[in-house]
Amino acid sequence: MQNEGRAEASATTPPERHRLVTARPIPLLITVAVAVVIWFWPPPEGVSQQAWHLLAIFVATIVGIIAKPLPMGAVALIGVTATALTGTLGLGDALSGFSSSTIWLIGVAFFVSRAIIKSGLGARIAYHFMQRFGRNTLGLSYGLGLADLVLAPAMPSNTARAGGVLMPLLRSVALAYGSDPATGTERRIGSFMMLNGFQINIITSAMFLTAMAANPLAAELALDVGVELTWGGWFLAALAPGLVSLIVIPLFVYLVYRPEIRSTPQAARMAEDALAAMGPVTPGEKVTLGVMALLLVLWIFGASLGIDATTAALAGLAVLLLAGVLTWQDILAEKGAWDTIVWFAALVMMATQLNRLGFIAWFGDTIGAQVEGMAWTSAFLILALVYFYSHYLFASQTAHISAMYAPFLAVAVAVGTPPALAALVLAFFSNLFSSLTHYANGPAPVIFGAGYVSMNAWWGIGLAVSILNITIWVGIGWYWWDLIGLMG
Repeated sequence: MQNEGRAEASATTPPERHRLVTARPIPLLITVAVAVVIWFWPPPEGVSQQAWHLLAIFVATIVGIIAKPLPMGAVALIGVTATALTGTLGLGDALSGFSSSTIWLIGVAFFVSRAIIKSGLGARIAYHFMQRFGRNTLGLSYGLGLADLVLAPAMPSNTARAGGVLMPLLRSVALAYGSDPATGTERRIGSFMMLNGFQINIITSAMFLTAMAANPLAAELALDVGVELTWGGWFLAALAPGLVSLIVIPLFVYLVYRPEIRSTPQAARMAEDALAAMGPVTPGEKVTLGVMALLLVLWIFGASLGIDATTAALAGLAVLLLAGVLTWQDILAEKGAWDTIVWFAALVMMATQLNRLGFIAWFGDTIGAQVEGMAWTSAFLILALVYFYSHYLFASQTAHISAMYAPFLAVAVAVGTPPALAALVLAFFSNLFSSLTHYANGPAPVIFGAGYVSMNAWWGIGLAVSILNITIWVGIGWYWWDLIGLMG
């Protein structure tokens, strides 16, 4: 009877009111205003009305991604809806982005990276490098950098690598040596470790097609100018300058932001204790390691075997599911992957359709005419530097690539730059420019938010690192790219 009374009472109780989470009004108004102004502005000569209307929706989507009236995936989905609802594109064209194999490559890579974290393999790899190199501060920074390098090809979320795998280790080392911003001792070792770890993460993100979520977006946009950026081709082009940067940048940060503690035997012992606590390598780790090795082989040599990168990634995911390393619930719970698939599909669709409608070619020819007569090397260097340092205006790599990569690539090709070279350099810069600010990419606010590095140090050293990285990638890279045939 008592239970029946409770049931009756609950049946008559009105349901709890849930607070609606609506769009932020001011960013929404700004986004809509941008769309309306461009939409009704007369298109320039040589641009069709349809292309101009699509540009209005595309630019508004980018503004929405920056202003964030809603999460990025929601903004992108509304942009797709607007293209169909206004009749700018047919529904088939509006949804065409979801058929891109590159989109599913990055989505599946997110699932594989979940296995690396879930199985414990990522932490074990990091601890091994920490144990091997961690007896002094500079060696420890190189050891964790090598761990990031090993994990990068199979972890497209640089935020997951930096925040989920490396950040806990960086914080543990700092606290073990009494380095804590709460007590004013951040400069003992923590400040250097945090800033250096961030800068290394940027370099490893530039070295692999699958090391950062928006890298495949650049590759997809490059297809519109007839350049196919394969996994192996990307890695080969990044290999020499990337390795030099991984050697030089930690040493530079060490010299200009010198830690007070330079001998760290305790860090190596921490790693030994952690590995002992983890015990023997588990079956899940073995399977995950085998899948990582398989994927690297297929991504590098798959073209000669008739297996493309997305098919290889799907095969690796199938193995992880069959072996029980991942469950279907793990796949469904990987929100970052599904969010990426949605915004990626939307942006790729709009950029591809703008190219099909002739807007990108028109833009390239128009801007190219302004630098006519200039040597392509000088013109491209100017374009690349403008592209790089305009990242001060962006709080997202994805937004920057979406807004500027395709137009700048079109201009670079129009002035005579070898297409593959232009596509790769702008793609590398799309990672390297993240050194500049504490809001430049996903890992930046995660690491900056720990409080170990002041804003002045972050911006000042970041600017210096950017100059050094450009010098390495354009200087050494130029000879390397000529050697591997990208210059002609």
